[in-house]
Amino acid sequence: MTDTKPRIAIIPGDPSGIGPELIARLLNEDGVTDAADIVLVGDGHVWEQGAAQSGLPVALAEIGEDAAGTAEGVNWLPMETIAPDDVKVAEVTVEGGTCSLRCLDKALDLAQAGKVDGVLFGPFNKAALTSAGLNAEDEHRYMARYLGFTGYHSEINVLDDLMTTRVTSHIGLREVAERISAEAVEKAIGLAEDTLKRAGKDRPHIAVAALNPHAGDNGKFGREEIDILQPVVEAAQAKQKNVTGPWPSDTVFLKAKRGEVDAVVTMYHDQGQIAIKLMGFERGVTVAGGLPIPVATPAHGTAFDIAGQQQANVGATLQAFNLLVRMARNHRAARAAA
Repeated sequence: MTDTKPRIAIIPGDPSGIGPELIARLLNEDGVTDAADIVLVGDGHVWEQGAAQSGLPVALAEIGEDAAGTAEGVNWLPMETIAPDDVKVAEVTVEGGTCSLRCLDKALDLAQAGKVDGVLFGPFNKAALTSAGLNAEDEHRYMARYLGFTGYHSEINVLDDLMTTRVTSHIGLREVAERISAEAVEKAIGLAEDTLKRAGKDRPHIAVAALNPHAGDNGKFGREEIDILQPVVEAAQAKQKNVTGPWPSDTVFLKAKRGEVDAVVTMYHDQGQIAIKLMGFERGVTVAGGLPIPVATPAHGTAFDIAGQQQANVGATLQAFNLLVRMARNHRAARAAA
């Protein structure tokens, strides 16, 4: 491995879904091993399953448990997390969730130890993760807890060159307005800015979406824009940050689609997700924003309806890999300079 070429740990996600097939397809894409050296983490039979489901070869060059002996190209760190007979394609199982968590833990261990520069995971099934002992709101909070990270972090959604962050996430709509605070908006802006800079964007343009229809229409439909959002935007601008808004949420994504902004800070989950998925469902990426190590995954789920049918589209996984490589390269350089 060269000084600039990052090393990426890849785990299959839930073995019952399309993750193993997606990773097999990814490894056979042109330029993947030129961009990064790969450490496959997981059971040999799961990777073989992916090869069979995709009809594409997956070479398993075995390395040591601490990634000792990692060479250029594709390497395999063996694990025994699930018996072959316990892999039930297109079914939610405790065993599938256990496999997912154990592989994730190992990949995070490697990243914390500096053995890899980033982690890519195939889609997880949240029901399976929960049954296996996730004991967290989602995998992002699980990862933060596992890493002992107590700083601000949140899921970031990415489509091509556009990122979205959220002021609120997995809560009911009736709770959203009371959770909108200046501090929360500032953190969402900062997360977008920091993540874009880690991906190589020096001065990103960040647009803040309004909460209310027509951006509140001068207070007619709510005062969050007047009392919270506008002051936060003005304070960011006073610090020479490239932040604008609050923009009506039914038009801000038109600006994003035209490439006029690099990120949109949304107020709640579906405000950004609906727009992103309509613009490119098969290219969407999820980044574990704020964590001390780069982590990414395709934004779609395990797709049990097509699992094992050679129909999985590698587009989002390839986008996740390419973004992760950029972030991992910068992470590796920053670690070397520290």
